[in-house]
Amino acid sequence: MSQWKDPARLRRERIWKILRPVAAAVLSILAVALVMSGAIRFVLSHFVYPVDPDDNTPIEVVIPAGSSASRIAYLLYTARGQEEPGLIVSTASFKVYVDFTGRANSLRAGTYVLSRNMTIPEIVNILCAGNEARRVTRFTIPEGYTAAEVAQALFEAGILEDQEEFLALCKDGTLLSVSYLDPLLNASDRRYALEGYLFPDTYEVYEDAPAAEILKKMLNRFPVVFTAADAERARELNLSTDQVITLASMIEREAGAAEDFPRVSAVFHNRLQQGMALESCATLSYTLGVKKYTFTEEELSTVSPYNTYRNKGLPVGPICNPGRAAIDAALYPEEAYLREGYLFFCNMNPKQTNRLVFSRTYEEHRQNVVQYSPFWE
Repeated sequence: MSQWKDPARLRRERIWKILRPVAAAVLSILAVALVMSGAIRFVLSHFVYPVDPDDNTPIEVVIPAGSSASRIAYLLYTARGQEEPGLIVSTASFKVYVDFTGRANSLRAGTYVLSRNMTIPEIVNILCAGNEARRVTRFTIPEGYTAAEVAQALFEAGILEDQEEFLALCKDGTLLSVSYLDPLLNASDRRYALEGYLFPDTYEVYEDAPAAEILKKMLNRFPVVFTAADAERARELNLSTDQVITLASMIEREAGAAEDFPRVSAVFHNRLQQGMALESCATLSYTLGVKKYTFTEEELSTVSPYNTYRNKGLPVGPICNPGRAAIDAALYPEEAYLREGYLFFCNMNPKQTNRLVFSRTYEEHRQNVVQYSPFWE
């Protein structure tokens, strides 16, 4: 007796026999498409898509003569430092692209202004077109220079054409951008908002660099020198970063010898702790625009947010651009002088030594002043 089969089931089986190879083909195509889409995404992300399509900030890159494709890839990748991709997502992607397109030997030395919203093909086109290198000049800013002294030095060296433009940018302060720097309090009361942050160092700039470019070069040095760890130490002292730089600027101008930096710092820390006026001649010199050791009663009473004879606490802002040693002293005052309560210091004979003499009490300080003041004229 033959087995009866459901007609509907037979129809389903016949349909499945027809559709099965089609389904298999579709699944295979989908699998290939997924693989291809992944490969396409990889190619797009590494060779077509820019690092950041929304970032058109100009980034200057100097390609030295004789640079290999690998060296150029490294310079492009580290254009913003080692922490994150600069102008390309990886050195390998750049190298693969120029090798694949046969343009590795067409890349030319020069100075280029690129941005992170550019693709590798766009960057390569620019590098192959070439750009004549701009001439570079070097300058050194000594520790303790004020913004005005920096402007004058750059002008005399032929680097600045206009001191006033430089100082106007220093007064404005909008170029200053450091992630861990607290907002500058009373910035409008300061002579120059950038005072204190033009780190003294040796710099290289282009001979035709505008004032803003020179300032950015100097300001970019500050967060390299004053680290997040320094900012944390400042918080331990209940000081803001700006207060530390202000204190360091006073130490820089008061002490002529590095050995005295932490001792001057201890005196200022002790005075701040006791609520005493700092009575810093350096701040009064900055206020009056002079350099001298003694002041008249009228000068001592000058109304100014920088005058620490008239006002208690730190001045409204830094009075110069301090170096690393002065910053270290502000953060780490001499422990023995802190513990023993030193509150005074004065110059000795400036013609013989740049050292200071320190004292704990006003009576000791008065005796030192009587002894050494004849040499201060």
